[in-house]
Amino acid sequence: MARKRPRLTRVLGGRDLYSIAYGEVASSIYFALGIVAARALGLTPGVLLAVGALFLVVALSYAEAITSSPDAGGAANFVGRAFGDVAGFVVGWVLMLDYLIVIALTTLFVPHYLGAAFNLSTIRRPPFDTLFGVGLVLALALMRLSFRPSLYRFGIVLAVLDLATQVALIGLGLALLFSWHGLASGVHLGSVPSWGSLAFALPLAMLAFTGIETVANLSRESRSPENLPRNLFAAIGTVIGVYVLIAVVGLSAFPVAHGHTALGDEWRRAPLMGIVSALSPHMPSFLASALRVFVGLSGVAILLLAATTAISGFARLARSLGEHRMLPAPFGRLYHRTLVSPQALVGVVLIAGGLLIATESLHHSGLQGQATFLASLFSFGVLIAFSALQLAVIRLRYSAPNLFRPYRVPFSLRVFGGELPLPALLGAVLTIFVFVLTMLTHPAARYGGPLWLILGIAIFGLVRHQRGTGLLEQVGGGGEQELPEAGFATILVPMKMGDIGEEMMATAVRIAQERSASVIALNVIEVPLEQSLDAPLEEQERRAAETLVEARALAEENDVPMRDYSVRTRSIGAAVVEQAREVAADLIVIGSGARWRRHSRFFSPTVEYVLRKAPCEVMIVSFPEDAFEGLPEPEPGGTAPGGSV
Repeated sequence: MARKRPRLTRVLGGRDLYSIAYGEVASSIYFALGIVAARALGLTPGVLLAVGALFLVVALSYAEAITSSPDAGGAANFVGRAFGDVAGFVVGWVLMLDYLIVIALTTLFVPHYLGAAFNLSTIRRPPFDTLFGVGLVLALALMRLSFRPSLYRFGIVLAVLDLATQVALIGLGLALLFSWHGLASGVHLGSVPSWGSLAFALPLAMLAFTGIETVANLSRESRSPENLPRNLFAAIGTVIGVYVLIAVVGLSAFPVAHGHTALGDEWRRAPLMGIVSALSPHMPSFLASALRVFVGLSGVAILLLAATTAISGFARLARSLGEHRMLPAPFGRLYHRTLVSPQALVGVVLIAGGLLIATESLHHSGLQGQATFLASLFSFGVLIAFSALQLAVIRLRYSAPNLFRPYRVPFSLRVFGGELPLPALLGAVLTIFVFVLTMLTHPAARYGGPLWLILGIAIFGLVRHQRGTGLLEQVGGGGEQELPEAGFATILVPMKMGDIGEEMMATAVRIAQERSASVIALNVIEVPLEQSLDAPLEEQERRAAETLVEARALAEENDVPMRDYSVRTRSIGAAVVEQAREVAADLIVIGSGARWRRHSRFFSPTVEYVLRKAPCEVMIVSFPEDAFEGLPEPEPGGTAPGGSV
């Protein structure tokens, strides 16, 4: 169901989209480079380049998915649309784990960048770095519960800062540290790194390309959604180039010796600070100190932003699964001030913090250190999501060939009566191959991943049972269309005060968006029998005007044409039906509260009258009893607080 408060406005231009996409994907270099270098050694640039190319192929499928799906929500919604709710839940559930791992890793690495910037060695040592990270998770969750940050403004600024930091390190590194001999001497394929280490490193490199799920939700906020793929590809191309060059600089600073590099050992949790330390002897002391503080603080800021956006992504995904009856209902309800489910934030603190604490003892382990363990678990989820998304793109090419696709994966062949996108097929084969490699080489993914899936499927089955929904039943966005293919041109919405009215208006706006229709907001003021129809009702008129202002703002935010009317009447139902005839409405969207379900009749007299007499189709938006806790129910007869429908 559409809601007013979570509706996204189209405010992002091309430069905004590029900056956000770059910032979301590129932020992972701050924590991924050292993890990958510890296993790939001198081949780290090549591994990052290969996985980056695969990521670009996957991005082609993401671009088709996010521009053709009517709902934001990333891979989970699109896969559910193609294969059903169970598949959509599996993808959503493993992506929730990935969001939690990103939160854990970013907060774990913050004290290392902060400590290196100001020579604070204590917070960089276990277990203090873990405790620092757990405290950060709690603090960020509390902040997110207290207010809704405007991330895009900061995201664009920090993306520019991120790019400037990395370009500065690349420029200085290539000028002062670069050595072909140092790079080549550390590579003896088959021994340094060994084939086993290389197989282990490939899945880990998936961690270097996080953030695409967050970018996938930007189509509803883009002024030109059809341009989102172009900006996404440009950002990813930039990221790949920056990653490879940063890795070249890092290995020039710390060449492989005796099968190890300090980039993946001593500086594993602050690899960019390691590059700064290698640059320092080649620079004046004051400039070296300034660079150390600049890179350290920018790293802290970018990691905190990545953690914050991951928390928001987790909450949004949990809300989507809750609304589709895949998670308990509270996860689908938003706190009115911050548009986030408090239950989701509790889950962030308990699980992300728990992951940090549970894996803290692994920091002395060589093969499965704390960060490596979390990165291995991350690859389990992201590879399932990438594989499923590309298969969903292929399936919908056959099952929904007429689906409107502003962007299509290129290079398609006509096979078995449909179009087969070759990049999606290639990407699916490669991601499945890397997934198999992950399960063979990574104990964390082999054991931890299936345990997480079993837990999720158990929760899914329990929720479906409790809410009276079949395991295979589609709820909401699982089908190709949520509404019948009716030719709605005019949608009439009898307004109510408060959140229920906002929900009804938002539902109408969403339908109007999908059908290129217009909305008519009707405010009906019921006049008591003992008063004349033109009696002064200043309070009711004022509240009606405020409600229409809110409705008009929502329609404008979503580029939906809207007209509004305010009428007085003795019978609300009759006024709605009469107005529907006058404006030739094709659909009436009307709300139904829970109070009438506690009596002998299911709907209020007003709703029943409209159902019997309406000259067009009627959509009833029904709300659970606890959907709006603390809000007054409509009065008998269908009137809302203040006498307005």
